[in-house]
Amino acid sequence: MKQNKIAIIYDFDGTLTPKSMQEYTLLPKLGINSQSFWKNIVKEAKETGGESMMIYMRQLLDHAKNKNIRISKDEFFKMGKDIQYYDGVIEWFKNIDRYVKKISCGEVEIYHYIISAGHIEILEGISIKKYIKKIFASEYFYNDEQHAVFPKIVVTDTTKTQYLFRINKGKEHLSDNINSHMSENKRPIPFDNMIYVGDGLTDVPSMALIKKEGGHSIAVYQKKLKAQVKICEQLFKANRVDFISEADFRKGSNLYKRTCLLLDYVIAKIRYTMELDRK
Repeated sequence: MKQNKIAIIYDFDGTLTPKSMQEYTLLPKLGINSQSFWKNIVKEAKETGGESMMIYMRQLLDHAKNKNIRISKDEFFKMGKDIQYYDGVIEWFKNIDRYVKKISCGEVEIYHYIISAGHIEILEGISIKKYIKKIFASEYFYNDEQHAVFPKIVVTDTTKTQYLFRINKGKEHLSDNINSHMSENKRPIPFDNMIYVGDGLTDVPSMALIKKEGGHSIAVYQKKLKAQVKICEQLFKANRVDFISEADFRKGSNLYKRTCLLLDYVIAKIRYTMELDRK
């Protein structure tokens, strides 16, 4: 197989956006105080041993029910337009695509993916979706009236790695079995052709997997959030990431330059392998 594809995989909350998607959408709609909401989720998880994402998705429905608000898939979709991004995110994908095309002389393809613990229903309505090949995220089950009633798919820190294997093997539909053996040379996007971009400890399993398999990762942070900066520095020292950078996605930023440096490396490797195959 011609393995000339690169994947950049992004976490969403805190990586492409300054705040979580819920803080732009669901929490204001339901009149919920963000700080107390997340605090209650952590408290219940400790008391019950429950999975925090399951608790979070259930508590949102409980709040909506208590206020007699029914949340439909269409309402979720419309909320996507309210999300705000870091500087440069809107132009980022076009800039990266152009860079890869130029540097590789059109021989290498680039794809963008999002893997998020947040809501697929909201992410389907975001303005940057047209640049994303596939979004993997948590999802609700809907009744006959198209109202969310319980969690159907829950994406956690560790289950994110499943979707990396799906990208690696080209098995992007959740009904596709990814457990059967597939030779490394038949996988559409090898792990060493991947770059993962995340913002913290929730991304460690994905970063660790990709780094172990020869791929690359970058941790981004908000400069004003000292705790987040410290976490990113710890990730760098632990060799979880190649680079850390402020979450400035504008062309010419440190993040852009370092991403391009990794792309140069991956593209050179791909072109080298392709040249060998031509002999």
